[in-house]
Amino acid sequence: MKTLRVNLPGREYDIKIEKGIFDESGSLIAKIHPKCKAAIITDSNVGPLYAKRLIDSLENSGFSPFLVTVPAGESSKSIEMLEFLYSELLKQGITRTDLIIALGGGVVGDLTGFCAATLLRGIPFIQIPTTLLAQVDSSVGGKVAVNLPHGKNLVGAFYQPKMVIIDPLCLETLSDRNFSDGMAEVIKYGVILDEHLFCQLEKTSSRTDMMEIIDDVVLRCCDLKRMVVEDDETDTGGRMILNFGHTFGHAIEKKYNFTDYTHGEAVAAGMVMAAELGEKWGITLDNSSERIRRLIKKYNLPDRVAIDKQSLADAVAVDKKGKGNTVALIVPEKIGKVIIKDTEKNSIWTQ
Repeated sequence: MKTLRVNLPGREYDIKIEKGIFDESGSLIAKIHPKCKAAIITDSNVGPLYAKRLIDSLENSGFSPFLVTVPAGESSKSIEMLEFLYSELLKQGITRTDLIIALGGGVVGDLTGFCAATLLRGIPFIQIPTTLLAQVDSSVGGKVAVNLPHGKNLVGAFYQPKMVIIDPLCLETLSDRNFSDGMAEVIKYGVILDEHLFCQLEKTSSRTDMMEIIDDVVLRCCDLKRMVVEDDETDTGGRMILNFGHTFGHAIEKKYNFTDYTHGEAVAAGMVMAAELGEKWGITLDNSSERIRRLIKKYNLPDRVAIDKQSLADAVAVDKKGKGNTVALIVPEKIGKVIIKDTEKNSIWTQ
């Protein structure tokens, strides 16, 4: 079993990574938290696959688990669904000495984490991510949030989990589209921090090949995020590089009502947009833009999505990385290195 320690003073936690670790979840959690009620929050896709196994594991370790299921999809990351969770958990008599467990992908992790951060002013929670996107990115780092009609993740908090349990075998139940969705975040880590990882992805030819090295890939992405988060937990400096492709990606998601494109698909197109903008500015060199485009297409992700200038302008106006009339855009200099460029909001869509 591989263990990464996220060292944040007073909020330290381990990331456990191993194929087959899922059924050990109860015993792993029992080592860091007393036996108690354990609310498992999952969605309608993941629940039928994994909820009973997790309940059994928790019961065998002395916990008293109960299940709350939300509809699968981005629409569940809402204030309305948050209120539903509050109500269901309070009906079960949950207290601040109990535990909340997020079982699912990025939507479930973000929604559950924000619920845990805010209900009763904070209840400990565990992340058990079951999608590639969640395993390599969203389950680590403590960003939790819900969406508003104005944009994505506009109501949120920084609230670290007590543990992250990652079983790469869970990825075997993903559709090809959901697997590709997660590959967008893997590619992102290669672009922003790790040229070797990017080159490794260029040499990998299929999902089957990727699954043969998936433990190392997940470990590397989590380790990169761990280092960034330890340096800038609250996303005011260096952590912003993790948002490469996300400013434009969130605009695409909003434009298409969070239905036509997955998060990873939107971010993939957003990464190409950012790299092409960097080329126009003379920042992105060494054919990096074309390499990013080729890799994105290789993993069946869109390199272009139609979006009008007004939709882009509206999304940038409420981007969380905005400061007054500027927004921090993440632009690659080359594969493995990016810069944070403060850019006037009303100039981006005129480029």
